[in-house]
Amino acid sequence: MRNIKLVLAYDGTEFAGWQIQPDAPTIQGTLAEAIEKLTREKVLPQGSGRTDAGVHALAQVASFSTECSIPTENFLKALNGNLPPSIRVLDVSEVPASFHVRKSAMGKTYRYRMFRGAVCPPFLTRYVWHYPYPLNEAAMTQAAQNVIGEHDFTSFAAVDPERGRDDEVSNMRTISSSEWNREDNEFVYSVRGNGFLHHMVRNLVGTFLLVGKGTIAPEEINRILEAHNRSVAGATAPASGLYLVSVDY
Repeated sequence: MRNIKLVLAYDGTEFAGWQIQPDAPTIQGTLAEAIEKLTREKVLPQGSGRTDAGVHALAQVASFSTECSIPTENFLKALNGNLPPSIRVLDVSEVPASFHVRKSAMGKTYRYRMFRGAVCPPFLTRYVWHYPYPLNEAAMTQAAQNVIGEHDFTSFAAVDPERGRDDEVSNMRTISSSEWNREDNEFVYSVRGNGFLHHMVRNLVGTFLLVGKGTIAPEEINRILEAHNRSVAGATAPASGLYLVSVDY
């Protein structure tokens, strides 16, 4: 058996997330169908994590086992020939059997794009959260620093229906960088950590929005962290602005 590692980019707008579902298109299901066409094997590729419906990826990592002898360089062209244009394979490599796409990951980086202009161009609307209303962006930048370090992120975690299947039970995560930056008409949040909980980045963005609106002060992020209660944090930001940027091994 060969262990094949894939790096994928995808537009998640028209997919019901990563994880396969019986009655909806998903990234995992679509990828499995493309692999089966090539290898004549029924495989279920595993991802580094489960992106939600509407969430995009610049470099998601997946892997699958196969007895097929197709060279890795041919896999890339053939898979892209069988996948819709909204999913692209960027790289294919053969990795040791010990490589586990999720457990071997050391960290991930996410980005959230908020479009601040009065009118959002139609070709951007699927890929940003359009928020043209007044915000104190400096306060949001200050608030983002408060989540750096090791914390219990229960207050920023949605209930995960699949959590019972995971080995991990702790909501402790370590964030190594957390920052907002202006990029022309966009206000962009970037965060890197050793792992993320269900809806965690979108819940952070929704809470930072409360800071920007003046509803809470930047230092109240610490109080929300210590509460270990989802109800004290902000609403979940829309999926359209979120991207999985990279996975580190």
